[in-house]
Amino acid sequence: MIAWMLVGVIVMCTVAGDVLQTIEMKRQGEVKDLRPTELGRTLLHRLMRPFLILTVICMALSFFAFMKLLTIADLSFAVPATAATFVLDTILARVLLKEDVGMHRWAGAGLIAAGVALLAIP
Repeated sequence: MIAWMLVGVIVMCTVAGDVLQTIEMKRQGEVKDLRPTELGRTLLHRLMRPFLILTVICMALSFFAFMKLLTIADLSFAVPATAATFVLDTILARVLLKEDVGMHRWAGAGLIAAGVALLAIP
């Protein structure tokens, strides 16, 4: 039971981090001026962005939850179970970020969901 709770924390934090990072990177755009002084200024400016700070927090929580999961569950369970992040990332990319998700990606997400569901069978 605790293993599945950790999987839930990992999946939610990873997906939240992925979505927040994507939103922030789309807001900021690409770096065009590669002079060292401008790169430093750009780095400092971007480090203070709220979504980027939340991204780092979410990814850190996901990492530490994964480390805890590895202490109580086998790797052969932990890695496939946390693959559910791909399913939620695909759904949120379409719904929240309005990205075009093709049929091949939907099929891949469906196969991953089926694999995670198989892990839940005792």
